[in-house]
Amino acid sequence: MTVEPIDPATFVKAVQPLLEARDLSGLCGLLKDRWTPRQITDLLSSNQCDVRKVAALALSLVGGRRCIGELARQLRDVDPIVNQMAEHALWSIWFRLGPPQANKELMHGLQCLNRREFDEAADHFTHAVEIAPDFAEPYNQRAIVHYLRERYDESIDDCRKTVELMPEHFGAWAGLGHCYAHLEQADEAIAAYERALVLNPHLDCVKQTIKELKGEG
Repeated sequence: MTVEPIDPATFVKAVQPLLEARDLSGLCGLLKDRWTPRQITDLLSSNQCDVRKVAALALSLVGGRRCIGELARQLRDVDPIVNQMAEHALWSIWFRLGPPQANKELMHGLQCLNRREFDEAADHFTHAVEIAPDFAEPYNQRAIVHYLRERYDESIDDCRKTVELMPEHFGAWAGLGHCYAHLEQADEAIAAYERALVLNPHLDCVKQTIKELKGEG
């Protein structure tokens, strides 16, 4: 089925008032009513920087799995705001890719993690992956729990499952690097960090850590 392209000027003009009013609920409703995520994703290739920014922001609200590849490419955009918008959109999408009950478990787990209630957080993330074994983000969040508890081998297993399901997940690649660095496996850490940087060149702390591991920092 042919999808009609969006006129960039019309798109920006339509969403601008809602952006200025910070009415995200209204903006989300407008986006869902008027355009498909695929149409909005096509705007990421615009030669107009403002259009790419607004498109990335819009996809943070309505984007899905099919938008991930194009958003990941925007992490290498020449404009730093586009990079930031694309990164935000990717995280937003990653957190809602599961079915409703799995998404709910993921958010409960995140709340527990923020309170450093590690046992409860891990339980919620495990429930999420039991509901939806192909949902990448609960594995990534459980990897964070393991990492904070210094259970690096378990964290590595969950990081590897995350990137198996979501190869663009620079956060999980960086997490894998952190685990290997703590295990003093420098070559493996550098390889994981470099993979994260290929995906997202703006991870400055990762760049610095690679220098230190190579004895250049």
